Order: sequence, then C-alpha cells, then structure tokens
Amino acid sequence: MSNDFEKMASELQESIMEDARKVYSEKVIERWLNPRNLGKIRNPDGFAKIRGPCGDTMQISFRVKDGRLSKIKFMTDGCASSIAAGSMATELAQGKKIEEAVEINQQMILEALKGLPEESVHCALLASNTLKEAVKNYSDSKKCNFGKSEIKSRDAGI
Repeated sequence: MSNDFEKMASELQESIMEDARKVYSEKVIERWLNPRNLGKIRNPDGFAKIRGPCGDTMQISFRVKDGRLSKIKFMTDGCASSIAAGSMATELAQGKKIEEAVEINQQMILEALKGLPEESVHCALLASNTLKEAVKNYSDSKKCNFGKSEIKSRDAGI
C-alpha cells in the first residue's frame, strides 16, 4: 500500500513539473521551488507590504549598511509567479545602493526571470512596487531626498 501511494505521489509530482515547464522558464521554476531571500528581517531599516490586484500580498524588508542593501528578505502568500518575482527582486537589489535599488522595475524582473505568462506579469509589478515602497519607507525614516520623484507610494494594481 505504501509503495502504491509513493508511486502515485511521484507520478503526480512529475506531471505537475511537466505542466510547469510548459508555462514557466527554468529561472521561474528554480525560484519558485527554491526562493532566494525568503523570510523576514527583524527591525528592518526599510519595510513595505502591498496587496496586488489578484489578492497576493508581498512584503519586503531590508537593512542598509554603508548606503547599500546589506540584507534583504521577502515574503508572499502568492502563487509561483509571485514567489519567483519576489525572489528575483531581492536578488537584483541585494548589495545595491539605495539609489540603484529604487530603479529596479517590472521589466527588469521579467527579463531576469526570462519572462512570465501574460496573466502573471502583474506579479513582477507587485515585487517592483513593494521594493520601491520599502525604499520610500527607508527614505522617509531617514529624511533622505534621493530619488524622491522616483519613489512614490503606488497601488500595485496599476
């Protein structure tokens, strides 16, 4: 009985992965199954939490050392695309100067992931907007002026 269950579970997993590879790039699958920078940072220097148009929520928190993002984490309750986009946004931002991190946008995340299905591109926007909002939170707390025109509170549903 146990062998039958294990065989069925293995076949189901193989079927799911086969279907995923028809829709997602290997970069997306890798970050969905093994997301980088997943978690929360206690007492972060910058933090934001945004709910996207599909109902997914993403949060990004980071610490700054010498003007650079020294540690960055994300959490999401979303789908594979949201997980991959959050992972990639944090990967792109890690080690960057604050002024550089705020420039990370939806297109940059999509390109780094080698694309997302059309119905999921909003997940990259959610990740980008959450990162920008976390930088705004940091900027506001430090009363910085860098990129103020670039750092605006946004609704991820744009």
